[in-house]
Amino acid sequence: MKILITGGTGFIGSALIKTLLPQKHQITVLSRNADKVARLFADSVTPLSDLHALTASDHFDIIINLAGASIFDKRWTAAQKTIIRDSRIQLTQQLIDRIATMQQKPQLLISGSAIGVYGDQGDTELTEQSHSVADFSQQLCADWEQTALQAQQYDVRVCLMRTGLVLGKDGGLLQRMLLPFKLGLGGRIGSGRQWMSWIHLQDWIAIAESMINDSSMQGVYNATAINPVTNLEFSKTLAEVLQRPACLPLPAFALKTLLGEMSELVLGSQKVLPERLVQHGFEFQFSHLRRALNDILK
Repeated sequence: MKILITGGTGFIGSALIKTLLPQKHQITVLSRNADKVARLFADSVTPLSDLHALTASDHFDIIINLAGASIFDKRWTAAQKTIIRDSRIQLTQQLIDRIATMQQKPQLLISGSAIGVYGDQGDTELTEQSHSVADFSQQLCADWEQTALQAQQYDVRVCLMRTGLVLGKDGGLLQRMLLPFKLGLGGRIGSGRQWMSWIHLQDWIAIAESMINDSSMQGVYNATAINPVTNLEFSKTLAEVLQRPACLPLPAFALKTLLGEMSELVLGSQKVLPERLVQHGFEFQFSHLRRALNDILK
């Protein structure tokens, strides 16, 4: 199939492409950095620098929309919030506008989202049917999803992936946590009671492949493992896998001083369950955190 992927040079997108390429798909990657595309994939994919370069006769069977500025890189100033929003919502709107002009519409749009759409909800178990609590992350994800859902008016099947903390080699939040934990300087964050809804990168990719291959899948799916853990349990398990102590907690006030509003990403609590995936019969390869971390780190 012909597949267009945005965000294809990122941590998740590049891993997905490396899984799809051996299946003989024709993959086009939207990126302003053609050199990075070449470094990652050589001539195995087609780079696309601008969506406006597409014409009405261009056709893709599937569009996978993963683009977006990192929410962890910089403090959330008003300007940075605008960059984060525009990199997701404006680009998604541009995709919808391109779909509108295509003579042959794609069969499927897989569009990224995040469990931040639920907001901070403590110990409440959250499924795809749960209500949300408003904050910046919640509004960002909600607007992102609503933009992507516009593709339905063109008879495009839309799957929204509400992604949790993705664990994998050489990227993501786990990579940022490794150095202090390897040095024995890790520990719980804040109270440690906040829930972390995680997923192994390989399971995330398997979910995307299921969406590609199963036309009955549509709508919102929580892309999280079936066993979320508290931050305390995550910290203890990571330290044990690395065979290091985890005795230096990071107080909430210090994190708020350091990160400002962005601290809600690690102090907020979302106990998210992948109810729709389980009902669909999806089988997770990594259901427990220790096994996932052992696979990644050893």
